[in-house]
Amino acid sequence: MKNILVIGSTGQIGSELTLKLRRDLPGGVTVAGFIPGSEPTGKLRDSGPFEVANVCDAAQIEEIVDKYDIDTIYNLAALLSATAERLPLKAWDIQMNGLINILEIARQKHCAVFTPSSIGSFGPNTPKQNTPQDTVQRPTSMYGVTKVATELLSDYYFTKYGVDTRSVRFPGLISYTTPPGGGTTDYAVEVFYAAVKGEEYVCPIAAGTYMDMMYMPDALQAAVDIMRAKPNYFKHRNSFNVASMSFEPEQLFAAIRKEIPDLKVRYAVDPVRQHIADSWPDSMDDSCARKEWGWHPRFTLEEMVHDMIVNLRKKFDVR
Repeated sequence: MKNILVIGSTGQIGSELTLKLRRDLPGGVTVAGFIPGSEPTGKLRDSGPFEVANVCDAAQIEEIVDKYDIDTIYNLAALLSATAERLPLKAWDIQMNGLINILEIARQKHCAVFTPSSIGSFGPNTPKQNTPQDTVQRPTSMYGVTKVATELLSDYYFTKYGVDTRSVRFPGLISYTTPPGGGTTDYAVEVFYAAVKGEEYVCPIAAGTYMDMMYMPDALQAAVDIMRAKPNYFKHRNSFNVASMSFEPEQLFAAIRKEIPDLKVRYAVDPVRQHIADSWPDSMDDSCARKEWGWHPRFTLEEMVHDMIVNLRKKFDVR
């Protein structure tokens, strides 16, 4: 992994992953791929090359791969879960037609490919507690359908053509860098913004709804480590469960109140998001990722909460 293209570099994961790759893997080049209207800014713009990279434009992606001699593609282009339910045809186009473009280019140009999956790939018939690595996957959302198809298609290209495809099933991701943008688990980010600003938070997810979550630094490390791992011990590829913490809204709010006691919350449940959340696991078994490539998260709930508050106070200049 030397010359890397990150498609979706200005999104939730891509904006931080691109900077991490540039910092941690010197000696090559990491290209920030973006679509018009979401141009890189600040450090992301100034720290390395960037190119317009529409995942649905195969010729455009192939040109970038050739220009920079790309050997690894991080394909992060996607609509998040709640947004995908509002725009299902657009979600399919980006997440499936775009994926075919990437896999075909990877087959021809001998690139490795990371396309993340999600807890959204599971459904209401999946065991909710300690969800196994290999289990029934019958999602009821368009987001989930595309994630299952992504896993299967990525495995197909590995088995049939030898394309080095790898991925993880991310839980909900929590970050202070990128604002929330249409995900079912976004409440776990939004509440921090409200808490730091001293605003009341209106929670769209019902109390008692457990979901797996992960702090962004752990997610970024997982995305890097799986692509750097030697596949000698791989029994799986697409996709590995990775887990860190599981909580329901009241547990998160209680942890925040230890540092911001006056946090005010009321509930206004969004039926679309709640339906999606109810179909997802409460917690995932990530023992295969731990055994096969050494996955191990660093942050606990309490450590994540403290770090989020410290960094958001700096971001908004709040004491």
